[in-house]
Amino acid sequence: MSEQQIQKRFAAKNVTGWKATIAVAMANYIEAGSIIAAASSLTLWQAYLNIDSVGVGLLSALSANALGAAIGALIGGPLTDKYGRKVIFSYDLVVYMLGILFIVFAFNFPMLLIGTIITGVAVGAGVPVSWTYIAEESPDKERAKFVGSAQLAWSIGPAVTFALAVLVSPLGLLGSRLIFAHLFIIAGIALYIRRGLPESKIWEERQKEKKIKQTEKKSLKELLKLKPNREAIILLLGIYLFWNLTAGATGYFMPYIYENVGGLTNQQANLLQSILWVFTVLTTYFIFMKLGDKVSRRLLFVIGGIAGTVGWIILTFFPMTWWTLIAFVFLWGSSAGIGAQAFYALWTSELFSTDYRASAQGIMYFTVRTGIALWSLVLPTIMLTLGFKVAGTVMVVFLVIHVIIGFIMAPDTQGKSLKEIETERYGQI
Repeated sequence: MSEQQIQKRFAAKNVTGWKATIAVAMANYIEAGSIIAAASSLTLWQAYLNIDSVGVGLLSALSANALGAAIGALIGGPLTDKYGRKVIFSYDLVVYMLGILFIVFAFNFPMLLIGTIITGVAVGAGVPVSWTYIAEESPDKERAKFVGSAQLAWSIGPAVTFALAVLVSPLGLLGSRLIFAHLFIIAGIALYIRRGLPESKIWEERQKEKKIKQTEKKSLKELLKLKPNREAIILLLGIYLFWNLTAGATGYFMPYIYENVGGLTNQQANLLQSILWVFTVLTTYFIFMKLGDKVSRRLLFVIGGIAGTVGWIILTFFPMTWWTLIAFVFLWGSSAGIGAQAFYALWTSELFSTDYRASAQGIMYFTVRTGIALWSLVLPTIMLTLGFKVAGTVMVVFLVIHVIIGFIMAPDTQGKSLKEIETERYGQI
């Protein structure tokens, strides 16, 4: 039986519209769920395997939260532009599921680390192409709404995963293994549905144009040669890298911080994070998806950025009481729904030519996740030696920088087709 026959037999059919968007957006649920599944059980794994602070930093640095995803994005982006958007969808979740099995059955640190790396590489390959595909297939005047579905999935993942962590907390480490197992099942369902996805129409049309005009493929060197690309890279890396240096630490280390700095139990920490992500879900749906195509995107971005910054100022400089924790959960959780990740997913798909849209995302995603990896390696040591206030101050500075860059450089792409934006920025292709 050929590969095409296997795909036809074991694939969902007629996967288009919102069904296709949701199937692709599940990459974000899986990515966020992987990060949170590890974060919610970090202290349990640490106790079970006697992992020191260096080991904790290594797990974070090589995970779906950092370098693992960075490597996957660097591989997946160029392959997506060369062979099509669908090719990644056919294989990335198979690799992901293999990594999950390593974690579910891990009984030593090497198994846990190998599973962490494999899942990180797999989600890194899948997330940038998911943003590309959704943007290319979405209606011109509802792009924020459709791209926002990926952000929504990214928000639901942690909310559900942390809630599951609370429910299975009496089971200890077995509960953590069950949480990873649920991600295995979700990935299997998404893989089945994705097999029926059509290729991106915009990508196919560009390939036909190349054959007719016999034009050469765009070189990745143009990412730095062309002024529109340099401007886009400064904007996108500026908002996403600096925001993620704080957000990445928040996503992976917050339960660790709650427990070791705030004195909360593992169950309390996970419950608090689950509530935080519920606020992210709400603002993603009711503000970003509902208003992102109608009101000023710069305004939404700045509001989100300021709210998140204030949240981290409260967490860093005020005593970690229940009142300050609740204020942080509300402000940071709400800000993430209209924050840098949502706008990065939107703008990064709009501001680059179709010829290297996914490649550009892969390279930038690699840069961002590598930055998180380096920060994750040293963050536990900084908190241990210099204290949480020093680490928190640095993260507040990161957030201030990203807000300033976004306010100055936010593009005006609202309501325009990807082809119109491309022509405005590059001239006639």
